[in-house]
Amino acid sequence: MFLETKANRSNKKGWIEVICGSMFSGKTEELIRRIRRAQFAKQKIELFKPAMDTRYAETEVVSHDSTALASTPVHNASEILLYVSMDTVEVVGIDEVQFFDEGIVTVCNQLANAGIRVIVAGLDMDYLGNPFGPMPKLMAIAEYVSKVHAICTRCGDLAHYSHRIVAGDKQVLLGEKEAYEPLCRSCFSSLSNE
Repeated sequence: MFLETKANRSNKKGWIEVICGSMFSGKTEELIRRIRRAQFAKQKIELFKPAMDTRYAETEVVSHDSTALASTPVHNASEILLYVSMDTVEVVGIDEVQFFDEGIVTVCNQLANAGIRVIVAGLDMDYLGNPFGPMPKLMAIAEYVSKVHAICTRCGDLAHYSHRIVAGDKQVLLGEKEAYEPLCRSCFSSLSNE
């Protein structure tokens, strides 16, 4: 029988996976699916979310279809390192990663360099169609990037823009269907030019 020792642990290779897309594209659902597969394989996991995201629950990552997993809410990226035991944790998941400070890039690199599989999910663009927070850097350093799409509420094509339908010009506005709708490039461009 093979027993994992600290020496064997240091030979493990970590990596970073980014799941990105618009609102309502299934990012969190995909993150939860990957974490559940790791749990089924009896891997030691830790799951995190920004403390500011209390839309569904304070201590759970919850998808739009109400699938949920227990998570640890954190206020900043460096706080994640306080909760992760580098010797035992095999998979770290982070939801709504676009809300974290730029330090999340360093944190993800540290975890991956320690032999941990890091899976992050977040919006790649804000409501104006601009790159969102640390997402461009995370996608650049990741070994795997999965872009998921919603369906455009206007025409039915693939959507990858999160169009805000309520007033406000702050980049961060927590909301759901009452505040955002997924749009394709053509519909988003048409509305932006009005």
